[in-house]
Amino acid sequence: MPSNSFGSLFRITTFGESHGPAIGVVIDGCPAGLAITADKINAELSLRQPGKTPYTSPRAEKDQAEILSGVFEGKTTGAPIALLIENHDADSSKYEPIKNLLRPGHANYTYLQKYGTFDYRGGGRASARETAVRVAAGAIAKELLKHYGIQTCAFVSEIGGIASSLPNLKSLPTLRKKTYANPVFCPDTKAAKKMMEAISAAKDEGDSLGGILQGVACGLPPGLGDPVYQKLEANLAYAMLSLPATKGFEIGSGFAAAQMKGSEHNDSFEVTGKGEVRSATNFAGGTLGGISTGAPLLFRVAFKPTSSIMKPQKTVSTKGKKATFRLPPGSRHDPCVAIRAVPIVEAMLAIVLADALLMNRLSRL
Repeated sequence: MPSNSFGSLFRITTFGESHGPAIGVVIDGCPAGLAITADKINAELSLRQPGKTPYTSPRAEKDQAEILSGVFEGKTTGAPIALLIENHDADSSKYEPIKNLLRPGHANYTYLQKYGTFDYRGGGRASARETAVRVAAGAIAKELLKHYGIQTCAFVSEIGGIASSLPNLKSLPTLRKKTYANPVFCPDTKAAKKMMEAISAAKDEGDSLGGILQGVACGLPPGLGDPVYQKLEANLAYAMLSLPATKGFEIGSGFAAAQMKGSEHNDSFEVTGKGEVRSATNFAGGTLGGISTGAPLLFRVAFKPTSSIMKPQKTVSTKGKKATFRLPPGSRHDPCVAIRAVPIVEAMLAIVLADALLMNRLSRL
């Protein structure tokens, strides 16, 4: 199975399955001298952990990353960084009764068509369990971004059609703190309350909800991203759509731009009090020609409703016979996968930007 790596200079390669003994990641290209500890990585992993609220899966993985290489005396050495996270709370027994059925909304069918085999235990390699190591790698990428004064944040902006208001983006640390203090990672408390009620109602009905996440990065220097095939937004879209359950990506005004006139959408330039050229508005979302402008990077990612639901669904067996798919009692799944995707989107954003920063060193003398 190829294509388990992402990035050019800051490059990650992940491995492991949902119900295997462990998952892991190898990070190539991280510069030497960056201060890294397991505590920093595990603090990020704790944000992704399920089982903390009724709005996430009850699977209780503590997700403690072990640093196997690439860090010596608390700093990166320039060598590949290997991180390992053991799986402790995998219950494969729940998947035995349904292993010969094609799970609606899942990758069983396509994996079987491509490889002739599929690890049915929790979805195997196709499971969102793999994203834990992306968060671990993202923790290291974030430390690199901090060195350059770049801040990142992601938050839930919509669940089940319930949209939140756009928060104040002037202080990302404050916004991030407010986001993670909320059970559904939405900084708009009024909208979050409605979202929680909607999730609970869908859960009671044996169903699930989809959602939209907003990502933002501030402090980017102009010039990140490379035309033509390494545009910053193209790599962001690649990163975000590589995540399980994603179905859409837009940057800046996104699809709404198709309804605007050029005179409305064009971001006029102006000179700031510091003598810097900046755009007066930010409909472009922080890039032009695939290269960062210095304005905040703004994008949104759409997540489909969780595929694993308690309602019975029509399907067929691996032998092609008609069947009804029902999850076994005690199955553990997120009623809305978008919630726990917030730290994962943040991580992939950081990895894309870390890679772009290192690539930008090659742009000119």
